[in-house]
Amino acid sequence: MSADKSLRILYFAAFHDVTGRREEPWRSGAATAGELYAEVAARYHFPFDRSVLQVARNDEIVPWSTRLEDGDSVAFLAPFAGG
Repeated sequence: MSADKSLRILYFAAFHDVTGRREEPWRSGAATAGELYAEVAARYHFPFDRSVLQVARNDEIVPWSTRLEDGDSVAFLAPFAGG
């Protein structure tokens, strides 16, 4: 893990249902979005397998291997259907 970063995590849809929050500040040493998901999922006991999710960093969908920087906003995105 790298040095602690101040992040903002945004929760939508099913993630909001689990956490009861729309967003929260988060301090983390996670180097990547995938490491951060593991950390947050462990805290909230997310029932979602990462393989069916996407992640956004600063409003852009990125790979799980994307490196995080101090001040980033991160959102985990559950699958959704359109119509």
